[in-house]
Amino acid sequence: MSDSSLFFPEDFLSQMQQLLPDGQQFSAFKALCHQPLRRSIRVNTLKISVADFLALVADYDWQLSPVPWCEEGFWISRTDESLPLGSVAEHLNGLFYIQEASSMLPVSALFAHSIDPRYVMDMAAAPGSKTTQIAARMQDQGMILANEYSASRVKVLHANISRCGVSRAAITHFDAAVFGPALPEQFDAILLDAPCSGEGVIRKDPRALKNWSLSSCRQIAATQQQLLESAFHALKPGGTLVYSTCTLNRLENQQVVNQLLASYPQAVEVIALNTLFEGASQAATREGYLHVFPQYFDSEGFFVACLRKTDSIPPLPAPTYKVGKFPFSPLPRKQVQEVRQRANDAGLDWPENLKLWQRDKEIWLFPEEAESLFGRVRFSRIGLKLAETFARGYRWQHEAVIALADPGHDTVVHLSDAQAEEWYRGRDIYPCQPLPASDMLVFHRGQPLGLAKKVSNRIKNSYPRELVKEGRLFR
Repeated sequence: MSDSSLFFPEDFLSQMQQLLPDGQQFSAFKALCHQPLRRSIRVNTLKISVADFLALVADYDWQLSPVPWCEEGFWISRTDESLPLGSVAEHLNGLFYIQEASSMLPVSALFAHSIDPRYVMDMAAAPGSKTTQIAARMQDQGMILANEYSASRVKVLHANISRCGVSRAAITHFDAAVFGPALPEQFDAILLDAPCSGEGVIRKDPRALKNWSLSSCRQIAATQQQLLESAFHALKPGGTLVYSTCTLNRLENQQVVNQLLASYPQAVEVIALNTLFEGASQAATREGYLHVFPQYFDSEGFFVACLRKTDSIPPLPAPTYKVGKFPFSPLPRKQVQEVRQRANDAGLDWPENLKLWQRDKEIWLFPEEAESLFGRVRFSRIGLKLAETFARGYRWQHEAVIALADPGHDTVVHLSDAQAEEWYRGRDIYPCQPLPASDMLVFHRGQPLGLAKKVSNRIKNSYPRELVKEGRLFR
């Protein structure tokens, strides 16, 4: 059904007509912009393989069509859409992320041309779709610096990282222009999905262009150039940088990238994306970028450029801000052994390259790669908060349970669908079966929901209050 409330500024249409001089293509663009955007999801391979996920949902009323540029991505249509997709068990359990298909392109391009990167930065990370996609591609190796400028969106970013079981992200809250001066030539791969005028999202938000103007696009492009310059300085020689936007004009896309190429002609090369996936040539530009208009793949509009840094460049002036004393210290070796043993007893385990650090009564797990960044930038959060100490031992934290719980541990209790609904609503559970221990790991459909205590004949609910759900859940 078309959307009659769609708003097209005249200057915007004039630009699009120049970019799509073929009359049929221009008409197809305008027509498709009136059509609702089809939904898409990405399987979270940190928690489940694509094959196992497809088997899990095989008897659902879901029709899944592969996204050609992302092996984990699928367009989804459902016979019954009365239950929100975000309320199905597999989403609550972190098995998939609701992500627009076009927005899967930048990470696909980044990893198609990066070999086992250890240090990766997502410069504009919230709400977390691309950060979690990066984490899945890294498969619990290295670290991701996930930056978000908007303070109100940092909490959402952390919530999505936690739900998806990501253990190797360090979150920062900065204007991303700081990273070039602060962390010169530090990262193997960088994604800059830049803030933009949002012309490509008009199918999702018919009023997206309500405040659009050429002057605002020029102002945005100036900010984008500053951010891209910062990213390029933070990139190691030989590293890969992907610049992307969800807008369509050349001012914020080709011209921003071309400005970087003109500034560093001896140190940067374009990696052509025309063979990234079957059909990519339809969206490829003469420079080797992907300029995706909605009618090409029945998706949002998007722009993706992939660059390689071929040589070192002179550093920018060092930042003038003060980082302050790093508030954490390594956990003493003797306590490391104790914490690991107590955690193992509770059903939690982690690889050796996650290291134990402490702050006051808090115990955290940091990816060892993060240590080289301590004292150079301020972090909002690093890795996983594992536990809080108290008089009788350790209080294990929800995010650590989601990422580290062992499904084969002898304290695991498997909940039925009805019991899991009660759990997500923050209610205690009265099981029919005997409980294995006073402290137990609560699982549902093979995925950890949290850690709980046995109180009399009930499972005392420990689901974080801020995550409690209302309304219909599951199928």
